[in-house]
Amino acid sequence: MGVYVLAMFAHMFEWTFGSKGAVARRSVEQASLADAAAAAVPTAAAKKAKKVTVTVAAAGGGTTTLTRTALAGEGATVVTSGRGDGEQAVDGPGAAGSSERADMFGRIAISLTVLGALLNVGGVAFRGFSVMRPPWGNMYEFSCAFALTTVGAYLILLALGKNVRWLGLPAVLAAALTLGLATSVLYTDSEQLVPALHSYWLAIHVSTAIICGGAFYAAFASTAVYLARESYDKRKAAGLPNGPFKIPASVFERMPATPTLDKLSYRINAMVFPLWTFTIIAGAIWAEAAWGKYWEWDPKETWSFITWVVYAAYLHARATAGWKGRKAGYLALLAFACFLFNFYGVNIFITGKHSYAGVG
Repeated sequence: MGVYVLAMFAHMFEWTFGSKGAVARRSVEQASLADAAAAAVPTAAAKKAKKVTVTVAAAGGGTTTLTRTALAGEGATVVTSGRGDGEQAVDGPGAAGSSERADMFGRIAISLTVLGALLNVGGVAFRGFSVMRPPWGNMYEFSCAFALTTVGAYLILLALGKNVRWLGLPAVLAAALTLGLATSVLYTDSEQLVPALHSYWLAIHVSTAIICGGAFYAAFASTAVYLARESYDKRKAAGLPNGPFKIPASVFERMPATPTLDKLSYRINAMVFPLWTFTIIAGAIWAEAAWGKYWEWDPKETWSFITWVVYAAYLHARATAGWKGRKAGYLALLAFACFLFNFYGVNIFITGKHSYAGVG
């Protein structure tokens, strides 16, 4: 947990020093100038203007495609995204901006995150060896594994070359908080499980739920950042202040564009949803083997199904009703809230056949 905390501070320094870089200082002014130029260009002339597409490298990995529309005789330049969706959307330069010091802190943060993940793996493995079973039989063990998957999802996206260094701070923050809660409130000594859990389905059913949790959190973080960036963009367009939290404008300008964040959240949720479906099916099969019935509307079963329904509604609304942006974002947040309640709320506050959390 301590290594994750150090990584969290390193990421915070990355964002702080990045605001002092030349790119970060000029980003707000350049965005305002681009908006003003776009508004000043006649629509007919804009349609006839020659377009040149350029792909540039983004800080922290990934690329950004820009379309430069030069209007002969007008002297104006309009910069829009090359996504083909008609939205002006250019990804920010990343947390570090153009600051070498901020980039150094970002690299240190990634190294510490990798080290923390390796130590996390060691802790989970040691717990498993101490009891000679899969190490996720209660809330303490599940939380330790969940912290690992939240960081693991971030590191996998980073290894795939995605521009997600901005996700580092939410990932290590969640891991540190989860491990802090696990060690201070949820900790239980190593012990064997109740007879119903002595099955190979423990390794299958619970492990897939843990993987889903880490991926769902990555999508949740992307959605939350999207909503913050989208609110900032609207307030900036209306000439309003930054909002109640007074977050510097340079922070938002270094984030990915709203279409990028929205698309990332949707893709992660769509990719993980089949695995969550399998998790519920595997749990039903295990329930039949342990208790003689596939489904009894136990609180854990009920809230797992509610979570599935809300995520299904989100994906269905995106695919058929064309929901994008804020409406879809709120639905995605509700789905993740259901997932969290299914784990913490049901296990701690509701009695049922899944009441083996080791708390109380």
